[in-house]
Amino acid sequence: MKPLFRLRNRLIFLGDLILISTSVLASFALRLELGSLFIEFVPQALVMIVLSLIAKPAVYYLFGLYRRYWVYASTRELVLVASATASASVVVALMVIVLITSGLLPAQFPRSVLGIDWLLSVLSVGGLRLTVRLLAESGQLSQKADGFAGGRRVVVVGAGDAGALVVREMQRNPQLHLLPVAFVDDDEEKQGKEIHGVSIGGSLKDLGSVVDRYSAHEVVIAIPTAPGDVVRLVTDICTSRAMPFRTMPGIYELIGGNVSVNRLREVDIADLLRRKPARINDEKVGDTITGKRILVTGAGGSIGLELCRQAARWKPAQLGLLGHGENSILEALLDLTDDFPEIPIIPLIADIRDRERIISIFDDFRPEVIFHAAAHKHVPLMEVNVEEAVTNNVIGTKNVVEAALECGTERFVLISTDKAVEPRSVYGATKRIAEIIVRDAANKGSRAFVAVRFGNVLGSRGSIVPIFKRQIARGGPVTVTDPEMKRFFMTIPEAVHLVLQATSMGTGGELFVLSMGEQVRILDLAMDLIRLSGLEPGVDIDIVFTGIRPGEKISETLWDNGINYHPTDHPDILQVEDEVHLQGDPLQVTIGEFRRLAREGDSQALIGLLSERVPGSKIRQAPPPDFTSVL
Repeated sequence: MKPLFRLRNRLIFLGDLILISTSVLASFALRLELGSLFIEFVPQALVMIVLSLIAKPAVYYLFGLYRRYWVYASTRELVLVASATASASVVVALMVIVLITSGLLPAQFPRSVLGIDWLLSVLSVGGLRLTVRLLAESGQLSQKADGFAGGRRVVVVGAGDAGALVVREMQRNPQLHLLPVAFVDDDEEKQGKEIHGVSIGGSLKDLGSVVDRYSAHEVVIAIPTAPGDVVRLVTDICTSRAMPFRTMPGIYELIGGNVSVNRLREVDIADLLRRKPARINDEKVGDTITGKRILVTGAGGSIGLELCRQAARWKPAQLGLLGHGENSILEALLDLTDDFPEIPIIPLIADIRDRERIISIFDDFRPEVIFHAAAHKHVPLMEVNVEEAVTNNVIGTKNVVEAALECGTERFVLISTDKAVEPRSVYGATKRIAEIIVRDAANKGSRAFVAVRFGNVLGSRGSIVPIFKRQIARGGPVTVTDPEMKRFFMTIPEAVHLVLQATSMGTGGELFVLSMGEQVRILDLAMDLIRLSGLEPGVDIDIVFTGIRPGEKISETLWDNGINYHPTDHPDILQVEDEVHLQGDPLQVTIGEFRRLAREGDSQALIGLLSERVPGSKIRQAPPPDFTSVL
């Protein structure tokens, strides 16, 4: 929206000239009072006017007072005005002192007028610009009224900084057709008060009555730190009234971004599973990443790209994007260069199974920190493609680790999974071997090589949420394996946030596990997604149970039975004291066997070897009956 009231800066300049002269005369009048004494000092006042007209506009120009768009002036501009007028007054005072010293002005010059003139200049120069702002706002009132007429009345959940910014943007941009009518907030000190003219109508539990009282059409959740239970409460209230609702992205999604109306979006399943964010140790993470050469394998995937995005915030010296799929790496490159144009970002197309190519890349790039996220991870696909799972997840990890050791990499972080615990799937077993490889390298090379294990992430490619959404879009049915099937879930930004923290904590050989909270029933997840789509489970969309498939568990665990674990400096990161039984020469022999059997295409022998060498392994091979109903 362009403001109806405009005032060119050249007119403000002319106004300043008039006010500069007026301030000087007023300073003398206040100091000497109008009368014969004032008339006697008029020549000196005229000299000071000339000096002020020369010095002050020049200082104001240097401070940028004629480059500002004063229609949108704020407290920052008022501070600028105060600084500019103080500096200008100092310059004028110095000029007056020089003239007095040289005898061009009499020694009886009333020096107190200099201080009076500064005070009047602050009021006049600031007042002129404030008047521009007030005239602009008053000129917009009729336009705002027209814009809000027929607009949607909005109740904003959260009267904090984010809520205030969102409301202010709605008020300033009537073309959004959103009229904020009330806040709800649980802070008792805010109850009954107003922010930007919008009253706080009650607490969160009063949302329903506030919506009814203000005849609201929509609810906006403006709390980036809101946990999932808060989002779910708002969702339930709005759904019961068939009322649309939107939310601000969670705090981890907003990292590096700004709070604004443009960031509002529909509530997603990830919002319902948000947890209260934990603080990150910025100093430790900064020491780990800032100014370092960072390499991310699997950078085109969901987790890899988020690792790149969050690592880029810490301004690494270089950021390498390594991946096998050229299209996904190109998309990641374009995405990251738009957001972080100042960081050298290098796309590297390679297959981690190609040892010579990986060594060549590492020799050139010399990565100091590596995040290894490249893996085949889709459970049912790996059950029928055992050789691919082994060569990529085991042999590929071995290649990357060896290249990292040879080029002197300081830190190496393997992204692992809860499916590596007493694995029943080929995928889980191969990731357990990958963990063993990384931790063995840490012991052998005395390097800060660690593994970070966590559960399912929401929204990643190939995960259950996109599958459910496609099934809902087709009209159903939604396929779930078992009504009691449970999994740990975490959002991608949150998982990566904690991975960076764990990276800074590792000294070598640790197995970190992210605290995933309570497990979530897949059936509940499916029902939430159906409701968020505006439909009713069992009425508009059927849910069909297909049965547990080979390689699956009813629920997951984050470490083996009987294994000790202990807390770390971060409340959401645990360290598992899992002794590595397969290491050194026996590990090298085992990897050689994996390489030979994969080359021969003997999947049954590979499964047998995985079952034999992986602790607690219970894997078996069988074609899955339905690829769409499994995580």
